[in-house]
Amino acid sequence: MRLITANELDQQPESVLQSKFFTISQELAQTEEHTTERANALGSLENINRAIIARRLKGPGM
Repeated sequence: MRLITANELDQQPESVLQSKFFTISQELAQTEEHTTERANALGSLENINRAIIARRLKGPGM
């Protein structure tokens, strides 16, 4: 798994971000501890979560 960057998430609607979050969460459960794959999944989830929060802070239509 590769790291999903904040830049890649900038233009995604919240529904897409939530879908990505769910998918990556499922993939995370399949990773081994202390692997690059797991670190990338965790980093991706952080980036997706931040993007979701940013959308919610902007409010609807902004």
